[in-house]
Order: sequence, then C-alpha cells, then structure tokens
Amino acid sequence: GGEEIGWLEGVDLLVPSPGVPAENPLLREASRRGIAILSEIEIAYRFLSAPLVAIAGTNGKSTTTTLVGEILKAQGIRAFVGGNIGAPLIGFAGGDWEWGVVEVSSFQLEWVEYFRPRIAALLNVTEDHLDRYADFAAYSEAKRRIFRAQQETDVAVLNRDDPVVWSMRDGLRAQVISFGWGEVEDGVCVAGSEIVWRRGGEEERFPLAKVKIQGVHNVDNLMAAVAVAKTIGVSAPTIQRVIERFPGLEHRLEFVREKDGVRFYNDSKGTNVGAVLKSLESFSSPIILLAGGVDKGGSYQSLEDEVRRKVKKLILFGAAKEKIQRALGRLTETSVVGNLEEAVHEAYRSARPGDVVLLSPACSSFDMFQNYAERGRAFRALVETL
Repeated sequence: GGEEIGWLEGVDLLVPSPGVPAENPLLREASRRGIAILSEIEIAYRFLSAPLVAIAGTNGKSTTTTLVGEILKAQGIRAFVGGNIGAPLIGFAGGDWEWGVVEVSSFQLEWVEYFRPRIAALLNVTEDHLDRYADFAAYSEAKRRIFRAQQETDVAVLNRDDPVVWSMRDGLRAQVISFGWGEVEDGVCVAGSEIVWRRGGEEERFPLAKVKIQGVHNVDNLMAAVAVAKTIGVSAPTIQRVIERFPGLEHRLEFVREKDGVRFYNDSKGTNVGAVLKSLESFSSPIILLAGGVDKGGSYQSLEDEVRRKVKKLILFGAAKEKIQRALGRLTETSVVGNLEEAVHEAYRSARPGDVVLLSPACSSFDMFQNYAERGRAFRALVETL
C-alpha cells in the first residue's frame, strides 16, 4: 500500500525474503526508483571466501545437499551446509571453511547478480510454484539463474534425462558434467546395479546393493552427489561409505511402519506432481495414495498413467480435493474425505496385505498445517496409533 512505499525513503539496498514475489508493489516501486534489490544468498556470497557448491531443482535439493555435505565432511573437508535447507548463508560468513554446500530455490535465485558457485547442480525442473510464476517458462528461467555468473573454470552438473535441464547446456560458460541412467563415456550413469563415474579416462564404480534410501529419484540424487564429490576430489571409498549409511531425510518417501502386512510411507514433502510421480514409480506393490492440500497451479495430467497402473485407491482431502478428483478420479476407485485423519483410517480399512499406503499430497499443506513437516508428523502419529 501507499503507506509502505514510504519505507523506501533513504533506502539504497533492499533484501527481500524469498517468499515475497517480484510483483510485490514495494519491490516494483524500489525497482522503479533504481534501488538495488538483492537476495540474501547474493549478499552472503560477497562475504564468503570459501568456494560454493549450489544445488537447485524442483525436487531432491535437500537430500542431495545434505548428502554432498556428509560426503565432504567424511573426507575431512571443512564444509558447511546451508541456504534454503535451513541455516541462512550469511551466518557462515567469516568462518574458516574449505567448501560451502548450498541449497538454492528459484525464489532465492530471482535476485542474484554475482552469485557464482564453483559447482552448480540442477537436478530437475518440473511444474511447481505456478501460483507464483506467470508460467512454466518463467519458473524454468529462475532456476537457470544458478549458472548466470559461472565462468569457464567452473562446473555445471546437469541431469541429461530431464529435457528442460538438458536444454540449458547450450550457452553455459561452465564445463558440463552430466548424470543420467543411460551409459555414457563421460559423466555419471547407471550400469546394472552400480553408479559409474567416468571422466578424463578415470572410472569409479559405486554399488547400490547396500544403499538405504529408496526410489528411482534417489538414484538421480546419488548420481548428482557423486558428480559433485568426484569433481571436488573425494575418494571413491569415502563416497561409497557415506551413500551406504545415509538414511535419507524425513518426510521424503520415509518408511513409517508395517501393520497387518501393509506398509505406510510418509512423503509429505511430495508437494508437486513431479515428486509424486517419482514416488509412485518407486513401488511395484498396489498403492493407496493419499493426496490433497493447497493446489499450486499446475496440472495433474502427468500422473494419469501411474495412477491407472498402480493406484488401487485414491483418497483425497484438503482444498484441492475436487480439482484432483476431476483430473484423476475416473482412473481408479476414489474417496473424498474431510481431513488427513479420515484419509488414514479410510486407507487402513481399504488396504490388504502387500499394499502400500502412501501420503504424497501433490499440494502444499497450508490449508490444514503450518508446513509439510507438520503434516508429515501428523501422518506418522496417525499411522502409529492404528
């Protein structure tokens, strides 16, 4: 409002919270006045001396960022982990760090200028936050800004299986290292039950047999982490040791319990369609899918094939339940309920031994919960009381 515009008097620099969109009247007026607008990660970058690994993507950012941090620390490297994953980057300024591992969101990347990661990894780009961006192209362009200031001596780690990410390789100044499922002579790939790193005539193999984290999407995350760690120079035995013991993060395809032969999984962080698709692809058993919450403006169409093939029952709750029912309800048996508690009890009544009950909402949580973590904790508590 007009009152807030007065706050700009005498201001030379504005650092918006990532949650504030560029269309905010205060930001638009600041831009019109020529006031510098920079994100917190840009300000922090200018005070950090350690080289940075920056990791972006619609899904998998936190898992990959945490994993890379664990690998570097296991090698004896003084590394911090921060950014969108929790601790603001500015808090690490002035520390005696050898590397920083930073999760960055599209919101944070909107206002970067000189932010230059030594290694920038883009895991995937699928529909998300279309309640904030004008269209998918605008969202993709925000993600692309992670590479904006990189130079020829820097490295861009790209998912060659993601068409949006892979199309960004043209025009990058950085050296490109790719990861993906098909075998390649240069980059990271999957061969049999191993992740393979090949670069400059060197080859290292990382068996997956003892890896704890589940899901095809987590193989993508592991490949990205291997690419980053090998680029930094971490030894293969260290990488192998960490990826085998890494338990994954809460609310991301997290096994809760087995009850009467039915397995319950908490994937509350599955707040967009791309994440839900990867979770559905991770199971061969019949799935009872719990979905709903606040719609983020995307389409549910890409879920159709997996829902038709794998979801024996769809249980919908929250503000978006009618929209999801219109999109997917015709494909399988569908129930619409009032809240998460009703959804869990309906799922348990419908499940048979061998089934999977999966909370993977495809929506944000703000209609009923403070955030995805609170929703995940509520789901776990409900499952534990069955």
